[in-house]
Amino acid sequence: MRFHLIDRIDSWEPRQQISGRKVTSAAETFWRDQAGHPRMPPELVLETVCQAATWLIMLSSQFTRRGVLLAIDEVTCPGDVVPGDVLTVTAIARSMTGEAAVFDGSVTVENHPVLHAAGLMCALRDARTLQDTGSTERMAQQLLRTGGGR
Repeated sequence: MRFHLIDRIDSWEPRQQISGRKVTSAAETFWRDQAGHPRMPPELVLETVCQAATWLIMLSSQFTRRGVLLAIDEVTCPGDVVPGDVLTVTAIARSMTGEAAVFDGSVTVENHPVLHAAGLMCALRDARTLQDTGSTERMAQQLLRTGGGR
């Protein structure tokens, strides 16, 4: 199963930062029940940051490179995500070369932090070996539909 956890890219600066959103729905299949209250697994909240970082890599490289997660230094989850929440996701590049990148990222809901990640290290791979470039470019156009300028 494949999860698309970025619904829209609000802004991005090549090789610097990206901000986007994910609107959650009770109809999604990933909710974990905790004492009768559904919660988004923290691993998937972290995945939203990783997906945002990968979009920054792809947009910055004109879709020739894509990130593959290698390591994470630190993750804290001070809040929960429940159905109906709108996640605001930010990834900031600490460094980016042609072969690797390191990011810090955060997720908030209504300006309240739900996740902070530091030191997300990615290897950069040829994007064509991981997915059809044409479909990736079409998806990028959908995500950038409102705002999304540099």
